[in-house]
Amino acid sequence: MSQVKITETVLRDSHQSLIATRMRTEEMLPMLEKLDGIGYHSLEAWGGATFDACMRFLDEDPWQRLRTIREHVKKTKLQMLFRGQNILGYRHYSDDVVEYFVQKCIANGIDIIRIFDALNDPRNLKTAIDATRREGGHVQAAFSYTTGPIYTMEYYSRYAKELEEMGADSICIKDMAGLLKPYDAYELVKTLKESVRVPIQLHTHYTAGLASMTLLKAAEAGVDIVDTAISPMAMGTSQPPTETFVAALQGTERDTGLDLKKLDEITRYVDKLRDSYLKSGLLNPKVLKVNVNALLYQVPGGMLSNLISQLDKAGKSDKLNEVLEEVPRVRADVGYPPLVTPSSQIVGTQAVFNVLMGRYKMVTKEFKDMVLGKYGRTAVPINPEFAKSIVGDEKRIDYRPADDLPPEMDKLRAEIGDNIEQEEDVLSYALFPDVYKKFAATRAARKNGIDAAHADPKQGIHMV
Repeated sequence: MSQVKITETVLRDSHQSLIATRMRTEEMLPMLEKLDGIGYHSLEAWGGATFDACMRFLDEDPWQRLRTIREHVKKTKLQMLFRGQNILGYRHYSDDVVEYFVQKCIANGIDIIRIFDALNDPRNLKTAIDATRREGGHVQAAFSYTTGPIYTMEYYSRYAKELEEMGADSICIKDMAGLLKPYDAYELVKTLKESVRVPIQLHTHYTAGLASMTLLKAAEAGVDIVDTAISPMAMGTSQPPTETFVAALQGTERDTGLDLKKLDEITRYVDKLRDSYLKSGLLNPKVLKVNVNALLYQVPGGMLSNLISQLDKAGKSDKLNEVLEEVPRVRADVGYPPLVTPSSQIVGTQAVFNVLMGRYKMVTKEFKDMVLGKYGRTAVPINPEFAKSIVGDEKRIDYRPADDLPPEMDKLRAEIGDNIEQEEDVLSYALFPDVYKKFAATRAARKNGIDAAHADPKQGIHMV
C-alpha cells in the first residue's frame, strides 16, 4: 500500500467545530505559506459555515478570503465543503444558482469540492457534481455516515458505487458526529475499496474520543486520504491531531512522508492563536471534552450546543437528558436521516418541542417540510400514518425537490441592482440576503469613511 495522504482542516472545519468559525483571514495569513510547504494532499479552506460566518460575524468578504488564501497557497490543492442543492445555505436553491456558484468557486481558486447531502439523496447532488465536472474541478462525493436499521455495509457500498457512476473522482466517508468506530472503519474502508475504483477519504470528528484509533484502522484497511487538524485546534469536536497521526505511521508502509519538524512551526503559531481564543472565551473548554453520549444518541457536537442553548433560553436546562433520549425517537419517526445540517437542527428542535410541550403538539415548518419530502428522500420511508398526523392531507412529493424551483439568477440580479462590487456578490446575496445587505452596508460605509456602526443596510444594497 502507498502512503496515506492528509487533508489539513485548520483553515475550515477545525475552527468551525471549536470556535464557531471565528478564525479571521488575518490570523490565517502567517501560516499559509508554511502550510503550503508541508506536502499535504489538500487544505480544507472554505465552504461549510465559513461563508456565512465571514459576513455575519467577521465583516469579511468570503470570496476575498478565498482569493487571499489562493494567492499564498501555490502548490497545495484547496478544498471546500458544499451541501449539494443547499450549496452553503439552509434551503434548496435552483439549478442555475448551484451551477453559477460552482463556477465561481473554481474560478476563485477551489480545486476540490466535497459535495454531500444531509439525507444521502443522490438526486440532491447531481447538479453540483455535473457543474464541478464541467468546470474542471475534482468531484469528491461524500456520504453522511450514520448508524441505524438500514445503514449496512451493503448500503454504503451501493451508494458509493452510485456516486462513482455519477462522476465522483473520489469518495469521502463523512463521519460528522464521530460515530465511526475503529473496527467498523476497517470493514467499511475494505468494503468500499472492493466496490469502487476511485480514492477513498475519511473525515471524522474526535467528539466521542475514537477518531485517532479510527484513522489508524482505516489506514490499515487501505484508506487513501484522511482529514486531520494541527494539534492546537484538534480533538474535542474537531478532527484528530495531524502530528499524532503522522508520528503513528512513521516507518511503516503507510508513512505519510510529512516532516514533524516542519509541522511544529505551524503548531507553535496556532498554539498562540489557541491561547488567545481561550482568553477571549471564544474557545469554550466544554467543546474539548470527550462526549460519549454522541455514541448513544448520535448527536454531533454542534447539534448538542444548539440543544443546550435552546433549553437554556427556555429555562429548561434540566431537561437535556430527556431531549437527548427523544432525539433518536424523532429520528426514527422521520425515516432515520443522518444528523447533519440541516437535518440535525430539524430533528433536534422538534425533540426539544416534544419534551417541553408534548410529543408533536407543536411541529416546526422545517419538520413538516422534511415529512413532505421537500428536503429529499429519507433512507427509510416515513410511515404514512405518522406523516398524515403531521401534515394532514397536504400532498407529499417523491421527486427531486429542486424540480419545483424555477431559475432564480435573473430575479436575484434584479433585486440586487447595480449596488455590487463584484459579480460574486449576487451569490452572497442569494444565500444570505439579510446578512449580505448588512455586510454590504458596512463595506460601503467603510469605503466612504463613515462609522460602520452607523451604516444603513438600505444604503448597502438598493432593492428594486
